[in-house]
Amino acid sequence: MKYFKNSKSDDNSKLAPKSYAQASKQNISTSEVIKIKEAFPSINAKKINQINNIVKGNPKPKPHIQMTTKGPSRKQVIIPMGNDNISNFMKNSLIHVFNINRFLRNAKSEILVDFIYSDLLGITIVTNKVSLQLDLLIIENYVKSSNDIDALQVEVLRLLQSKSYLKIIGIPFFLHGNAQDCLTPNNVENIIKQNQIFNNITLVFKPHVIKMSPKLDMAIVWINIWDCQDR
Repeated sequence: MKYFKNSKSDDNSKLAPKSYAQASKQNISTSEVIKIKEAFPSINAKKINQINNIVKGNPKPKPHIQMTTKGPSRKQVIIPMGNDNISNFMKNSLIHVFNINRFLRNAKSEILVDFIYSDLLGITIVTNKVSLQLDLLIIENYVKSSNDIDALQVEVLRLLQSKSYLKIIGIPFFLHGNAQDCLTPNNVENIIKQNQIFNNITLVFKPHVIKMSPKLDMAIVWINIWDCQDR
């Protein structure tokens, strides 16, 4: 008989339901399973396993959320400047990357510029490592001495510390009560520049002004800011 197999019996064994002890984890003793089953006759094997884990102090681990977005990097050298400077400088951005790297290598620096990009408020130079004071000085001197740049419109270089959002509510939408004089992003930007608490703050984009509702004369202002460290 050992040379013959009963296929029917094998199929039935695969389809046979598992007992509560078999369905539970191996580290649970039969007596514990029986006690839980007697206390809760209507629950299934999965619930028994969960109850036993809670009693033993082994709750199911909380799910770990993986962030897919990157935070700010201190490898970014932020240089606020006027719009004319931005457009003129970015026309030759590849040449500027090559020239800055040449000056950095001549100074025996380990810093190299990867690329340069721009936004509405200035340019950002992305490096392979966090720049030191000497590296920032070399970059600043090059940018301000460039033929494409008006040095008077270039502000102090900054290293990015953090990025955050600021929501301001309860601001009058119409300035001086005049329906023709609405609050604009430029108005908000000028106010920010005049306030000392924003000394180390750089705007990522222009402030966004929203009228709260057609019937209300109040505004909501969204500000996307970088907290920076001056050179």
